[in-house]
Amino acid sequence: MKDGYLFYDSKFAVTAAELQDLYRYTGWGRSRSIEGIEAMLEQTSLCFSARFAGQLVGFCRILTDFVYRASLWDVMVHPAHQGRGLGSSLVDYALTHPAIQKIPMVVTYTSEWRAFMASRGFRDGAMLMLRCPIEYS
Repeated sequence: MKDGYLFYDSKFAVTAAELQDLYRYTGWGRSRSIEGIEAMLEQTSLCFSARFAGQLVGFCRILTDFVYRASLWDVMVHPAHQGRGLGSSLVDYALTHPAIQKIPMVVTYTSEWRAFMASRGFRDGAMLMLRCPIEYS
């Protein structure tokens, strides 16, 4: 717990409807459907979330083989809770999770959070190649 926030490391700690509400504050996930979010949750390796007074206020997820590679996705903090260190605490919680700690390469794809991720040991890496465009809605 951090300043009244409760952290969870289970995909069962969130619902698709709650996530859809949180995605609406992003520029890249607003059009995600309940059905799509449910399927995403089912196939995601690890989900991390934060609640305040019972409300979902933070989320991120990791896709991984649990040995060599992992990727961090969908880092979101409700606007009313930004600027309080919640995003930092949530990402640190995910990256220090026992299932992730020993994985030698963790990647993330963001242009918006370059300084934030650099402060967590991330650096610019290889060229990103896309098979299809990233969703921007």
